[in-house]
Order: sequence, then C-alpha cells, then structure tokens
Amino acid sequence: MASSAGGDEVVPNKQVILKSYVIGIPSDSDMEVKTSTIRLKLPPGSNGLLVKNLYLSCDPYMRGCMRRPEAGRPYFVENFKPGEPISGLGVSKVLGSGHPNFKKGDLIWGFTYWEEYSVIESVEGFSKIEHTDVPLSYYTGILGMPGMTAYVGFFEICSPKERDRVYVSAAAGAVGQLVGQFAKLSGCYVVGSAGSKEKVDLLKNKFGFDEAFNYKEEEDWDAALKRYFPEGIDIYFENVGGKMLDTVLLNMRLHGRISLCGMISQYNLEQPEGVHNLFVLVIKRIRMEGFIVYDHYHLYSKFLDMVLPLIREGKITYVEDVAEGLEKGPEALAGLFTGRNVGKQVVVVARE
Repeated sequence: MASSAGGDEVVPNKQVILKSYVIGIPSDSDMEVKTSTIRLKLPPGSNGLLVKNLYLSCDPYMRGCMRRPEAGRPYFVENFKPGEPISGLGVSKVLGSGHPNFKKGDLIWGFTYWEEYSVIESVEGFSKIEHTDVPLSYYTGILGMPGMTAYVGFFEICSPKERDRVYVSAAAGAVGQLVGQFAKLSGCYVVGSAGSKEKVDLLKNKFGFDEAFNYKEEEDWDAALKRYFPEGIDIYFENVGGKMLDTVLLNMRLHGRISLCGMISQYNLEQPEGVHNLFVLVIKRIRMEGFIVYDHYHLYSKFLDMVLPLIREGKITYVEDVAEGLEKGPEALAGLFTGRNVGKQVVVVARE
C-alpha cells in the first residue's frame, strides 16, 4: 500500500538481491526476491532519473558479475555486491528527470537495477527509444546490446563476403540467432550448433540456417564440422570456447576470421580450459579478434538503419523466452547457464 510522506509517494519496491558470490553453476537460490520501499521523487539537485523498469535482460556476461572480484582477473563491468539488487540492461519508463536530455514519459534502455523502480544516478549509456512500432522488449535483444553484438561481431570483425562458409556456436541464443540471419542475408552458407532438438529445429525452420546440429549428440565434433564444412570454415562466430574453439581451429580455411564474442562453456569453471591448436592461426593466416560491444556504440544509428527495415519487412525474425514477473527473474537468469532458455531470455517486470 502506498503511503504519503511530506507529499511524496512511497511505494513498495520488489528487488532481486544477490545473496552471496557464486562458485560453479548459478542457481536461483543464489538470489532472493525482497520488497523494500522507494520514494517516487528524485533527491533535490539530482541530474539523474527516476524510472519504472519494464523489461530486464538476462545475458551471459552477468555470470562474471556474480564472482568475487579477484586481482589479476579483471572484468569489463562491475561485479554485483551481495545484499544489493543485481543490475543489467533493461527497458524503463522515466517517471522523473533531473537531466535535460530526458523527460517524464520517455522510454529508455540502458543499465538499470533488477527492481520495480530505480533511481539512476548517471545517464551515461542510456538511449531514448524513438521507434515504438516494434515490441519494447526488443530493446533488450535485437535492438539492444545483443543485436549490436551480432552486428559488430559479424560485419565489423569478420568482414563477410558472399558465399563465405559461416559457423555459429550457441546459435539459438540472443546473439547467435541474429548472426545466422545476418549471414544468410549476406549470401553466406551458415551452420549453427545448439544443445537440443528444439533449438536445432528452430535454427533450420525459423531462422533459415542451412544446417544445424545438436553438439550434445555428436561424439566427435571434428567429424561433425567436417561433415558440414568439407571445404572448411571461413568465419567462426565464437560463443562457446574451450574444446569447441580448439576443434574449430583445425577446420578453418586459409585467411579465415574468428570473432570472439563469448565463451559460455568457461564461465562456471574455476580453472578455465586451455586451447591447444593456436598455431593454426599462423599456418592458415587466420585473424582471431575479441571485442566488447560497448566500444562500438557509436555505430548504433547505423545499426538501426539496417535492422529496423528488416524487422518491419519480415526479413528477420527474433525469438524471445519470456519470464513474467520479477519474482521469476532468478530462475530465468540461472537457467541461462544450463541452456534452459530458447531464444533471448527476457524478464517482464511491467508492461507499462
């Protein structure tokens, strides 16, 4: 029940809290849902934002945020703090603004907290949503960070050419499903791997991949790759790492390109696996490059100019796995690291 304090409304604020740093595979029990209260008014003199969170994004990079910070093991975003709400990308509605670039009623996307209402002290990295003829949840996915990741990693890092042979691992996820479709639109031959029959069917029948296979059912990954790429791989979009990367290296073509987007097979390991076949990079003159999408946000308007018409014309599709309600957030996020999700995992806090 909302109450009034000095004329300012105070309301309950449901939050997802990290209980303690995580070792191994995350579980929903590593988080808890609590209810605090929040005053729906910005502090005097604030140049930040008061927002109502609508859609929250579950992303693989969040696993690294659950670790205890370690010297010599840096991460590209800040670690979560036990006892406090976790944070991530989301779509929000502005309820109050102390910043000249935003006003009440604006829809925005950027880094927010896993709670119903948030005070955002720094607006850096937030984008105003100008195109609302597409689902707002798309700004956690195809029109947000995962979409930009697919765009940058494929077009900017890999420089695709027509008839290139492209392999995408973890291909049914938020990024992989887009990379495959971008590759097909570029005239490439595309094969994806995923971890279930349902996901493999999705890749071939929904996203238009030429071929797809369930890596869990393949006893010999080298034989599988040679079956689908008898002449080798020109472009590998890397989402898995470890033994998969080692096997792909042996199947790359001369002057191949590898885009290092993520390595989800390594995120829950205390001691990451090594890679043994790196000399192939020398022999075959392969370019392998890692990237962080935030370094490329200056390309966002160029990206929107390309992808929005494709969505509107039905030339590209996007599958979301939607969890309704903030209380479903811990289960949804933990499920990401066991492959439970099918498509982009989104948590709906409120639909405006």
